[in-house]
Amino acid sequence: QVQLVESGGGLVQPGGSLKLSCAASGSIFSIAGMAWYRQAPGKQRELVAQTYGGITNYADSVKGRFTISRDNAKNTVNLQMNGLKPEDTAVYYCNANIRPRGFEAFTNYWGQGTQVTVSS
Repeated sequence: QVQLVESGGGLVQPGGSLKLSCAASGSIFSIAGMAWYRQAPGKQRELVAQTYGGITNYADSVKGRFTISRDNAKNTVNLQMNGLKPEDTAVYYCNANIRPRGFEAFTNYWGQGTQVTVSS
């Protein structure tokens, strides 16, 4: 009943920008942290950016270009992507460490993914 839904993906030219959004919904007690991962065809899924307890971390490949932000009131996380490169092409997945209402344990939840394609 807990769901993550991403939006904002699309096709952009190199150097362009996109803003991804992810909204968590359902029976949520609390969210410890949220993150963005990506997976290109034939490659492993990798952590792009995460935010936990006000601390943000980025993959070296996106530092200075991507910014993760979280709206706690709306249970959303965004990823502003600037200066996009062809190598950024991937399916981007939202991840959140969520404690469902009625449960004591936190569980990682994943969104369905949104495609980002950077090509001229």
